[in-house]
Amino acid sequence: MPSIKKPVLITSWVLQLIVVAIFVMTAVPKFSGAEESKAIFEVLGAEPMGRYAVGVAELIAAVLLLVPCTNAIGAVVSLGVISGAILSHLFRLGVSIDPVALDKPELGEVAGASMFAMAVLVFVASLGIIMIRRSQLPIIGAKFNGEPSE
Repeated sequence: MPSIKKPVLITSWVLQLIVVAIFVMTAVPKFSGAEESKAIFEVLGAEPMGRYAVGVAELIAAVLLLVPCTNAIGAVVSLGVISGAILSHLFRLGVSIDPVALDKPELGEVAGASMFAMAVLVFVASLGIIMIRRSQLPIIGAKFNGEPSE
C-alpha cells in the first residue's frame, strides 16, 4: 500500500473529524427523540425506525472514520448515509426546511438551509476522504496501488 504524504494525511484526518463531529452532533437528537428529529422523520414516513437506523448508520460511519484501518470504508458509509439525507432534502423536505409547507410547526427551530449545508459539507468531505484513501478501499483499492487484484 503506498504511503500517503503527511500534508495529505493531515487533510484526510481534518475531513474525517469534521464528518465525525457532524454525525455525532446529528445522531444525538435522533436517539434522544428530539421533537424536530421526530417531525422530520414523520415527514419522510420513517418515524421511528428510520430515525434510529440513520442514527446507528451515522455512528457506525463515525467509528469507522476514527479507526485507521477502516477510514476508507467509513468514508464510503458516510457518503451513502449523507446521500440519503441530501436526496430527502431535495425531494421531500426542501433545501430550506419550511415548517408551514410541511405542516410541522415544531420544525421552526431547524428551519433554514443550515441542515442542508452541513449535509453538503459531509458529502464533499466524504468524497475527499475517499479520494485520498482510495488505495485502502477493499476489492478496488489494489487497482489504485498498481497491485494485481486477487
